[in-house]
Amino acid sequence: MNRYFLWSEWSESFLMALAAIRSNKLRSILTLLGIVIGVFSIIAVTTAMRVLQNNIESELNSLGSNVFVITKYPVFHAGGPGWWAKYRNRKNLNYEQAMQLKERATLASAVGVLADRGGKIVTYKDQKTNPNVDVIGVTPDIFQARNEKIGEGRAITQSDVEIGRLACVLSPDLAKTLFPHSDGLGEEVKLDGIGYRVVGLIQDLGNVVGGQQYYMVIPITTFFARYGSQRSLDIYVQSTSQKDFVAAQEQAQGILRAIRKVPPGKPDDFEMVSNASLVGQFNDITFYVRIGAIVVSAIALLAAGVGIMNIMLVGVTERTREIGVRKSIGATKHNILMQFLLEAVVLCEVGGVVGILLGLVGGNLAALLLHMKAAFPLDWAIIGLVVCSLVGVTFGVYPAYKAASVDPIESLRYE
Repeated sequence: MNRYFLWSEWSESFLMALAAIRSNKLRSILTLLGIVIGVFSIIAVTTAMRVLQNNIESELNSLGSNVFVITKYPVFHAGGPGWWAKYRNRKNLNYEQAMQLKERATLASAVGVLADRGGKIVTYKDQKTNPNVDVIGVTPDIFQARNEKIGEGRAITQSDVEIGRLACVLSPDLAKTLFPHSDGLGEEVKLDGIGYRVVGLIQDLGNVVGGQQYYMVIPITTFFARYGSQRSLDIYVQSTSQKDFVAAQEQAQGILRAIRKVPPGKPDDFEMVSNASLVGQFNDITFYVRIGAIVVSAIALLAAGVGIMNIMLVGVTERTREIGVRKSIGATKHNILMQFLLEAVVLCEVGGVVGILLGLVGGNLAALLLHMKAAFPLDWAIIGLVVCSLVGVTFGVYPAYKAASVDPIESLRYE
């Protein structure tokens, strides 16, 4: 029975709170703005960060969990204006070093080398691409290391590399652009006026995170002959198993330090990137963005809380006679306290829900523009609603107490 009366009291207080909000629409909307802005800012930022993080993880998972990449430059870096010079002055990772690493890395099942150049146009008869094609020079092991499978034809072979053959493998999107009605195998496409024979097509995996991808893979020696070898290469290393992944990283690190003559005690002059390290770097860089969003949200919610307290105090004064009537027909001090406290909480929760919805839309605009999968940060949405409830209770308790303390005799005389 007590449970039934408690439920009835809460239901009645909730309905009265909604009625009070509806009866003062403009004032309620203006009061809600602070809550909406505060919740919107944190949800929009966390949603955008979650979209980018999911994209990074999806792209990395395509490499496989036991693959790491050795590069000259870090993928992410947050530093001052001169940070680039530190990495620019490093020696390039060259082809000879990569081949020595491949020969000596006993814990690696594949060591692939990659060099790329973007902004190219590829043509076939009357078909022509936009200047958005990446030309990638590779060694044969790169397909295994990057977990790329050949759908039609064959991959780049060691024979292609040894003789610098004018052969190429096309990405699915590039193949569809150049050969809308056939697979294109055996045909000749032109790049910078040079003809390349299409020997294979990368397997089409459907919708790829990040949108369409246009790239053309050629033997690395052919790439060097056309675009020069004075550039730093990316070295992809696949360990023999997930169990040996850390040991393979340490072995590769030691071999490269010896090859590049890095003195003992000096830091590496190259970067080793894996799934976990990239995600960790991304989280470190975006940490301060999230902190900034939380600070802005806290300020907005504090201002909104003060506004709610002010509006509730005005409401208590305006509804003094209503409070007296309720008390005269049996409402207790506890009933009045619950009514006004719940009204403040409902006001905050309505603003919280609106802020969450707007934040999800705003944050996922990044996903829409970059052709990424949308994200819904459920954990932050729940945190937002909990914080709204706390704001409502914190800033609504004094007006509610003041309403509950109104003298019924004096309130009935109030005009």
